[in-house]
Amino acid sequence: MTLTDRRGALRAGAAAALAGALTTACGTDGRPAPDGPAPAPKPAAAPAPRRYPGRPVEITNGPRDRPRVALTFHGQGDPALARAVLAAAEEGGARVTVLAVGDWLDSHPELARRILDGGHDLGNHTQRHLDVNAMTEDEAHAEISACATRLRRLTGSIGSWFRPSRGRNASPAVQRAARRAGYPHVLSYDVDSLDFTSPGAAAVVRNVTGSIRNGSVVSLHLGYADTLAALPPLLADLDRRGLRAVTTTELLT
Repeated sequence: MTLTDRRGALRAGAAAALAGALTTACGTDGRPAPDGPAPAPKPAAAPAPRRYPGRPVEITNGPRDRPRVALTFHGQGDPALARAVLAAAEEGGARVTVLAVGDWLDSHPELARRILDGGHDLGNHTQRHLDVNAMTEDEAHAEISACATRLRRLTGSIGSWFRPSRGRNASPAVQRAARRAGYPHVLSYDVDSLDFTSPGAAAVVRNVTGSIRNGSVVSLHLGYADTLAALPPLLADLDRRGLRAVTTTELLT
């Protein structure tokens, strides 16, 4: 198969996955399903945050001596696309970590259970996805706690992880606010896919594979078509390297 053929197959596969996800969310005629109150999702069991002795407050990677990596997703955007991304990860044998935005869960509460039922980690990415590092400590605590309340209501816990919104790292004030809200650690990352810039699937794959190594934590997003298209070749590359994509909890355990 030529490079052109491979690229065409990749685009076709991503389009098919997205089309399947949208069919699930819409009727067969392509129109949205009729409006009406959705049934309340049943609570799903979610692990609580853990303290990892010897690890810093802000975690950027896991152990470098084991062939494991964590693919972590900022959780917001089109729910059909989010479901397609989760399905693609599972088809590729990956378990991932989703840091969900609280108002996204308010609009799509069923996704909390979908994430956990897939064997993935679920965590907190603030309530409104504002620049949490620009807030006072009390304002940041309110943002983090509001999302934690949604997670507890839906899953029985505040989620496994907290990641600051609109920033790779957390300020000291945000770190303190996160601890007050019940999160011993802040989850950062050492590999940025830059998928939120919509650079194309091939560029997303290059951005990850060019830097990833044992113990890496990768930043990705649920709400971008490029991410969906990139997942199959990315997971295939990890498999060739002998790297296993696991939840962040598994990475650090």
